[in-house]
Amino acid sequence: MGSTDSKLNFRKAVIQLTTKTQPVEATDDAFWDQFWADTTTTVQDVFALVPAAEIRAVREESPSNLATLCYKAVEKLVQGAESGCPSEKEKQVVLNCCRILTRILPYIFEDQDWRGFFWSTVPGAGRAGTDELDDDEGARPLAESLLLAIADLLFCPDFTVHSHKRGPDSVESMQSIDSCEYIWEAGVGFAQSPPLNYIHDLNRTELLRLLLTCFSEAMYLPPSSDNTILNPWVTFFCSTENRHALPLFTSLLNVVCAYDPVGYGIPYNHLLFSDYREQLVEQAVQILIVTLEHDGGIPHPPASPSSIEEQESTGPENLFVNYLSRIHREEDFDFVLKGLARLLTNPLTQTYLPNSTKKIQFHQELLVLFWKLCDFNKKFLFFVLKSSDVLDILVPILYYLNDARADQSRVGLMHIGVFILLLLSGERNFGVRLNKPYSLHVPMDIPVFTGTHADLLIVVFHKIITTGHQRLQPLFDCLLTIIVNVSPYLKSLSMVAANKLLHLLEAFSTTWFLFSAAQNHHLVFFLLEAFNNIIQYQFDGNCNLVYAIIRKRNVFHQLANLPSDPSSIQKALQRKKKSPDVISRTSSQETVSMEGSHPAVPAEPGTLKASLVAMPGIDKLTEKSQVSEDGTMVSVPKTDSPNTVHPDQSAVTGTSDTESNSGRDSEDVFYTEAEMERRRLSSASSTSFWAPTPEWVLSWKCKLPLQTIMRLLQVLVPQVEKICIDKGLTDESEILKFLQHGTLVGLLPVPHPILIRKYQANAGTAMWFRTYMWGVVYLRNVDPPIWYDTDVRLFEIQRM
Repeated sequence: MGSTDSKLNFRKAVIQLTTKTQPVEATDDAFWDQFWADTTTTVQDVFALVPAAEIRAVREESPSNLATLCYKAVEKLVQGAESGCPSEKEKQVVLNCCRILTRILPYIFEDQDWRGFFWSTVPGAGRAGTDELDDDEGARPLAESLLLAIADLLFCPDFTVHSHKRGPDSVESMQSIDSCEYIWEAGVGFAQSPPLNYIHDLNRTELLRLLLTCFSEAMYLPPSSDNTILNPWVTFFCSTENRHALPLFTSLLNVVCAYDPVGYGIPYNHLLFSDYREQLVEQAVQILIVTLEHDGGIPHPPASPSSIEEQESTGPENLFVNYLSRIHREEDFDFVLKGLARLLTNPLTQTYLPNSTKKIQFHQELLVLFWKLCDFNKKFLFFVLKSSDVLDILVPILYYLNDARADQSRVGLMHIGVFILLLLSGERNFGVRLNKPYSLHVPMDIPVFTGTHADLLIVVFHKIITTGHQRLQPLFDCLLTIIVNVSPYLKSLSMVAANKLLHLLEAFSTTWFLFSAAQNHHLVFFLLEAFNNIIQYQFDGNCNLVYAIIRKRNVFHQLANLPSDPSSIQKALQRKKKSPDVISRTSSQETVSMEGSHPAVPAEPGTLKASLVAMPGIDKLTEKSQVSEDGTMVSVPKTDSPNTVHPDQSAVTGTSDTESNSGRDSEDVFYTEAEMERRRLSSASSTSFWAPTPEWVLSWKCKLPLQTIMRLLQVLVPQVEKICIDKGLTDESEILKFLQHGTLVGLLPVPHPILIRKYQANAGTAMWFRTYMWGVVYLRNVDPPIWYDTDVRLFEIQRM
């Protein structure tokens, strides 16, 4: 049968599903086989030949035909998993069934009445042809049969893995195969790297695409803060019911971390050979991030190989999470970290030949995976921070943040990058590592400077705050918290970075900015805290910052004398109406950007983006820890710290700052961005709109931590002025030399204890990650467009 004929037959069969007056019998194999008999179909063909409107029509008008189609397709997969697909024809049938199910499942999920269909037991639909099994085995829900068949097929010799047959007569029975010997790639817990076989890679990719589609039921449920609602597909697949859970988890992780997109260093290599491995890596990393879910169950200990730590405690019930949390060997950590760093750095690698190296597109999934590794495996987090390898993760993150700052469609990427840095900044080692000189020449649209990785971080954060788009304002708290967290460890800031920090203080301490929102003064508190940490703990070596503070001393004097009378407040707010711009973008002397860099640009019109839920405020995101003399951290009990001054509650009900839903409305409310925008606008016009009062200004003004800086100015300004008069100096270098050798020992107030705000997980962040991650998966799967135009509920798809 020619391929056009069989495509016609396939198309006819699809039409008959909706038009036949009688339901088609399940036993009518001649009819059903038309759906999977063709040997030349691709997944793109299936999407073209099975239009959305017709799937919905069958669902509404001939439901029994849709049910039979699903059941027959699953039955074929189960048969293939049992036989091991010895013939080409059987392999083709399995792939065609995968494609059909991938096409249909989203339409089952979008209809509430159908969602339970795969979890019901179909009468007589036991494992095909195994009637003699126990009755309960014969009554597996369709979803379970489907998931177990996919797992088996992912370790099917000569289909998805290399055969280990010893001779022509020996048979590898699918039932007795030990899939741990068939792991796809060397790495964690497995030493042999099987030869590349692009057919195997393609087949694995098709099966993983179907698996991802099974897991995507999560997209069709609205956001909810109830973290105990687990995805039944993920829960079953990652349970002890799946005998391949360990080798599959290991295969996915190793395939991702061993991937080298540049290949063997031959330029233009990727233009000659389609890289089947890349598609596999993309599907693998997406499967990993959606299966690694927190769960609320009571765990059972799984059996584990030597590379994964034996622990008395049982650990999570989700085996993927369990295995991930128990990786512990240094060489495994090293393999994972180096692999992720290589992939994250790939898009930054500029070569002299344009297009000569392949640029990967899945950096957002890699960042989520890195986040989950740190979150579920604290030993991995400590390993990352143990050496300067953490900087190989930091630099790409700063690159992405800087590159995406003007693009509203990439606001999720901005958040995940900042969250990772917030998590890392809670550990002392991160601040220490930042002192390493920055010598790379990654082309970034930032001023040229000579200095350390700390300088790079500050310069990029300054650029985000002063030239990013408006929607990034909720992140300012996080950015400054990171700076505060690392500040006690920064040995010497460059002049460029010191000036940037003072420019931020200048911008945030204008009266119109301070008085225009209830939370804005927090930003000034954060900056003052960072200055105090550096002056108290790293004075020697930070003459650039001290000099910058002296030069901008009027900013501190103005803060100390901040007016709080009603007319000054009114005047400041009038000024705000005239210039609604967030922050003065001019007064920072902009210098030449680095060579070869491209300016950050807004999204192209028409770009699709997925909405996100609001993030909890910084007080919910972090908990305070005090660093004691020996460097250990003690968590500080929650009280109203000087930084969180609550205005009288009546003023708060206007929720003018829903933007960072800081949990003062009930903590479990999640808004889509559109809803937040509406709330912001309605609260702005409503009578309960928050307004600054003299009492409110005084309540926090008296807590501004200015003593250390005022004392420093009191001691040093007269000395610096004297030098300038005596020597007729206008030359900075002499003053810097004086400051370098100066000392304030015994002249400053007693050093305050160091406070670190450590990230803490909560329902709000878990929900944010789930919506962000599924939004990325939705938007990245465009060929075929698995979920496009279906009724997803977890987020909204918007056109820029």
